[in-house]
Amino acid sequence: MRQIPVDTSAAAVMVAQPPQPKVKDRRTGERAMDAETGAALSTMDVMFAANGEVEILSVTVPETGVSADLTMGTPVAITGLVARPWESEFNGQRRHGIAFRAVAVTSLAAGASMPKAA
Repeated sequence: MRQIPVDTSAAAVMVAQPPQPKVKDRRTGERAMDAETGAALSTMDVMFAANGEVEILSVTVPETGVSADLTMGTPVAITGLVARPWESEFNGQRRHGIAFRAVAVTSLAAGASMPKAA
C-alpha cells in the first residue's frame, strides 16, 4: 500500500481527543494490533495547523509510542507521520479516504513523561 510521508516540521500540532484503544472488531471488542511489531494500537485526534489552515486528523499510533498524560490542548510532536489512501466496498457502496499513521506522539509540554516502554 502506498504511504505518503507528512512533513510536520512547520506545523503546530495539539491533542484534540486523547488516545483511545483502536478496536479491530466492534462485535467482539478485539484490539487492533500492529502487524509488524504486535504492539496494541491506539487512535487519537490531533489539531494540525499549517499554512494558515487547520485540520483535525485521526491518527493511529502504537501504544508504546504515546506519551503519558496526553490531554486536550497538549502540544505534541508527531514522529513518522504517513498518509495512506484507502478504498473499500461494502454492501455495494464504495468508500474511500486517507488514514494517518505515526510511529510516536510525544508531549511538548514542560515536564512531560516519555513514551511508554514496550
